[in-house]
This record gives sequence, C-alpha cells and structure tokens, in this order.
Amino acid sequence: MQIPIIAAAVYTVIRLLGPTLRYEVLGWHHAERVYSSKKQIIWAFWHRVIIPIVWWRRNHGVVIMNTTAFDGQWTRKVIEWLGFGTAQGSSSRGGLRGLAVMAKRLTEDVDCGFTIDGPRGPRYVAKPGPVILARKTGCPVMVFHIGVDRGITFEKTWDHFLLPKPFARAVILFAPPIYVPPDANQEALEAKHAEMQRELERVRDIAESWFTLTDSQRNSHRTEFNP
Repeated sequence: MQIPIIAAAVYTVIRLLGPTLRYEVLGWHHAERVYSSKKQIIWAFWHRVIIPIVWWRRNHGVVIMNTTAFDGQWTRKVIEWLGFGTAQGSSSRGGLRGLAVMAKRLTEDVDCGFTIDGPRGPRYVAKPGPVILARKTGCPVMVFHIGVDRGITFEKTWDHFLLPKPFARAVILFAPPIYVPPDANQEALEAKHAEMQRELERVRDIAESWFTLTDSQRNSHRTEFNP
C-alpha cells in the first residue's frame, strides 16, 4: 500500500521542481557522434544525481536498471511516469536477467542507463554492468555528473542524495564514450571498468565544484568539454 503513495509524492515533487531548473550542458557532442554512427549509448551515473537527470532526460524511453527490492517498486513507477523504461535486476538480484533485457533494447535503438553505485552502494564505487553490456553489444559507455548551485544533500542517506532547490542552476558534464572490444578478456574488462571509474570521479569532481570556480576556470572546462 505504501508503494503508490510514495511514488505519487516523489513524482509530484519532481514535476513541480523540474521546470524551474536551468541546465548548462557540456560534452553532449560526444553523444551526438555516437548516435550518428548508428549506435545507442549505455549511460552510467552516480545515484546521487537521479532527480536532476530524470527530469532533463524525461520522455526519451531510456531503459534504467531497477532493483527488485522495495525501493525499486516505487522508483519504477516514478521513472516510468517520467517516460523511462525499466529492466528489473541489480548487482545482487537478477542482474544477468536485467542485462539481457538491456541488450535487447539496445538493438531496438533504445539507450540504457545505470545508477552505477546503486541500489545500496557503496557510494561512488562503480559496478561492472555497463562494461559487460558494452562488450556484448558494441555500444559505448558514457558517464556524466550534474552539479547545482543550490541544493540539499541528505548526508544520512547512503548515496548523499541531492535535491536541487527551486530555480537552481545546474551543469551537466558528459565524458567521451568508452568502447569495449567484443573479444575483451577479463584483464581488458577490468581496465575498462577502471577507466569508467576514473571518468565518473573526474566529472563528479568538476561538476560538484563548478559553482565555486572562477569564471576563468569554468571557461577552461567549457573549452575542454566543448572544444
């Protein structure tokens, strides 16, 4: 009985908050190049920024890996109401089944996404699912992070959940795609996983500090991400 009540409350908050957010997007040209090559994208991002990203990318049909635990039951409703698809599974429950669903959807020209340290952490430790899926499908992994100038961090939650304040400014930083060869062995997979972890940390550190940087520092990063 709690599931629809929680889902409706969270959805209402997102619907009221989302239209007030103002986004600056850097590095999106990487995604456009992938799409122009007739491939889809496997997105990976930290669980912390799920609110600002589900609003920005709503109604695009992106399939998100969703846990089968209680939390996953109400989050599934919320993200589906926002125009996402779901694949049921996680690192601990049905993960291989979820990856199989994602692989099929990628062949149907639909992107897939992972809250990569979810569903329960550890915080900022990337799980291997995207790299495995990239080897299977040939689609690249792309990571990103979002920083806001005004928001509330719930430090007692495992993910340090971020709730932007109304009318907050946000910056989204997209890193270049990571391709995994179809014949990658275990050592190569581990190297790609380490690369994904580094890129996740890099864009996180820049995005989280974005609104404390000087104009010169921000312009330098803009040149880096939008050459």
